[in-house]
Amino acid sequence: MSLPPSLERIVKKFQRASSNKLRYEQLLWYAKKLPDFPESEKIPDNKVYGCQSQVYITAQLDDGKVVYQGDSDAQLVKGLVALLIEGLNGLSPEEISQIAPDFIQETGLTVSLTPSRANGFYNIFQLMKTKANSWQT
Repeated sequence: MSLPPSLERIVKKFQRASSNKLRYEQLLWYAKKLPDFPESEKIPDNKVYGCQSQVYITAQLDDGKVVYQGDSDAQLVKGLVALLIEGLNGLSPEEISQIAPDFIQETGLTVSLTPSRANGFYNIFQLMKTKANSWQT
């Protein structure tokens, strides 16, 4: 299954990084790019459970396309949130439902993610997918 162009670009960007340190720096760069998240949206419905850090995700449907916002109190996790938002924003719920989280392995990030962070990534991805699936007909 091929990835949507937005995710494909992100995967290729991480593949070009020549070391784990550069991949981490790239992840932190994504974290810095993430827009501020409204405090009012930090509610149980938007919380990602199963993460050691505090993670929140919102989703809206705009003209048939999903638009996410997110935040985390941990910078690396915030980078993962930003990576997912950049990769999934603007896709239809149907397109999002077709994506498997395995693409993260192609980025080379899983080698240096702790098991709890890798698990957190999957939990974040699952919540984003669940929110998108709620609009499928």
